[in-house]
Amino acid sequence: MIGSARPDARLAEVRFLTVAEVATLMRVSKMTVYRLVHSGELSAVRVGRSFRVPEQAVQEYLRGAFSEQ
Repeated sequence: MIGSARPDARLAEVRFLTVAEVATLMRVSKMTVYRLVHSGELSAVRVGRSFRVPEQAVQEYLRGAFSEQ
């Protein structure tokens, strides 16, 4: 019973960002964020007609971008 509550608890801790928030954080346009999402380079969840990006996905993308240089 305790094990079944764990995944929900972790999901509740995930912080989701809007495309506009990601664009501001990365200092790029919203269109650039949409391109990254559609190409699969940046993970996102579709909520209705909009996307939400897990904050962790943005951090991982940026870490990967810096390690390639």
